[in-house]
Amino acid sequence: MTLVEKGVINVDDTVSQHLPEFGNHGKEPITIKQLLLHTSGLTPDNAISDYQESPTAAIDNVMNLGLNYTPGSKFRYSDVGFIVLGEIVRRKTGMDLDAYSQQTIFQPLGMNETGYKPTASLQQRAATTEQRGGHWMQGEVHDPRAYALGGVAGHAGLFSTASDLSGYATAMCNRGTLDDTMIVSAATFDAMTASYSVPGDALRGLGWDKQSGYSSNRGKTMTDAAFGHGGFTGTAMWIDPELKLYVIFLSNRVHPNGKGSVNALAGRIGTIAADAVK
Repeated sequence: MTLVEKGVINVDDTVSQHLPEFGNHGKEPITIKQLLLHTSGLTPDNAISDYQESPTAAIDNVMNLGLNYTPGSKFRYSDVGFIVLGEIVRRKTGMDLDAYSQQTIFQPLGMNETGYKPTASLQQRAATTEQRGGHWMQGEVHDPRAYALGGVAGHAGLFSTASDLSGYATAMCNRGTLDDTMIVSAATFDAMTASYSVPGDALRGLGWDKQSGYSSNRGKTMTDAAFGHGGFTGTAMWIDPELKLYVIFLSNRVHPNGKGSVNALAGRIGTIAADAVK
C-alpha cells in the first residue's frame, strides 16, 4: 500500500501491467486488488517441487501457473497470490521485500528486532518450531516455499517480537502514525482497512482479515473497524482502532510435530480484551 500511496501502482491495475509474464493461461484480468483480497483465482499453494531448482526458477513457475477458478468468483486464501505481490514490490523498487519493509516500515517505527532473516543473536531468541533435515528450526522460516525462496517471500517468513509489534499496532490504532512518524496516510489506512465483501459472505481488508472463516482468532466482541491476521505457526494480531485496542498473540503451536491449534485461545483473549475496554 505504500507503493499505491506513492503512485507507483494502483490496486485496480492488472498484475500483468507490472509483471508482463504473469498474464498467461487466463491470468491477464487478475488485479492487484484481487490478490490482496484472495479472490484472484490462483491456487492456494503450488507444488513444492516448483521451488526446488532456485528462487528465480520458482518465481518463473509461479508466473506460469494457470487459474483454479474465474477471478473474482470465489474467496480462496492464496499464498501464491502474496508471493506474486512480493515480486511486484521487488520489480518496482529494486529491493527485496525485506529491504523495502525495513526502509519504509520497520526502521521508521524503531522495529529493530523485526525482519525476514534474523541475525544470529535474534535467532537464538526465536521460538523453535519443527525439525528440518535433522535439526530443529530456530530463527529460520517454517514455511517450505518461503524457505526455498531464501527466507524472504510475500506470504511468510517475518520474525518479530511483541514489543516491536506493539509499536506497529499503536501506529495502526492511530491510522498509520506513531508519534511524528507516518508510515501511511490516513486515507491509505482507511482504504487498506475498509471492509470489502468477498464471495462466501466474508469481509476482508486489503491484505487484512476482517470477518471470514479465518477470523476465529479475532474474538467475538471487537468492533467492525477491527482488522488483523493470523500466522500458520500460531501467531495472530488484531487491531481495533475504534476501541484503541490491539491484541498480539505469539506462539509456536507447530512445535514439536506440526500439530496443535491456538485459534480458540487467541480468540478468547481477544474477546476478554475487547470486553475489558468497552
